[in-house]
Amino acid sequence: MDLLALQKVFKSFRQDRVLMPVLKEISFHVQEGEFIALVGPSGCGKSTLLRLLTGLIAPTEGDVRYKGKKMPSVNLESAMVFQSFGLFPWLSVQENIELGLEARGLSEKDRRERAIHFIDKVGLDGFEEAYPRELSGGMKQRVGLARALAVEPKLLCMDEPFSALDALTSLTLREEVLMLWEDKSMAVNTIIMVTHIIEEAVLMADRVLVLSPHPGTLISDIPINLTRPRDKNDPAVSKLTDHIFSLMA
Repeated sequence: MDLLALQKVFKSFRQDRVLMPVLKEISFHVQEGEFIALVGPSGCGKSTLLRLLTGLIAPTEGDVRYKGKKMPSVNLESAMVFQSFGLFPWLSVQENIELGLEARGLSEKDRRERAIHFIDKVGLDGFEEAYPRELSGGMKQRVGLARALAVEPKLLCMDEPFSALDALTSLTLREEVLMLWEDKSMAVNTIIMVTHIIEEAVLMADRVLVLSPHPGTLISDIPINLTRPRDKNDPAVSKLTDHIFSLMA
């Protein structure tokens, strides 16, 4: 059974009394355990699609199914990592991570233990009491990642998670995300990531879904059949990157 299935999904938003189409006739399936990358021109609806996949918004038309069932509302087996970190500045690292656990009704003891576990998983041991203003961009994104992982989702969605970071930090975090995804002790085993960096998609994903300019529609579903770890200097990586770029251009 597919973990996720979209069938002829449309999404429009009302703007100044006019219905503006954002996504048009999107259909694809996601198997459990896959790493999917979404690429496309700015404004094509990639972030909107992520929100549809997590149940944060509903489609205007069409069908979004999770484990064979129509998505009723927010998918509690999913979590999101945002480009802008989304941390509360008045909360410490540990408190930011515990916030989602509190909303799910975990006891104070369980929240604390789970937060500390994932702080260690993302390499922030020793920064439990630090506040966001005291952290670098890379450390803030680690907090966002730990907060998402702490709810132990089956599906992790990431919206350009590395775009606000410097090149070296981005490289390090990409490698760590792949390690976490491959870690069999982790609940999450399916990742869907939006990125505007095509090479990043090729280096990380099992499949790359390419969206057209606004309104976004799926123009290609490209399998990335390269062994890991992948090298950006590999001619096969360059060839796939150029091919996807040509589709977008």
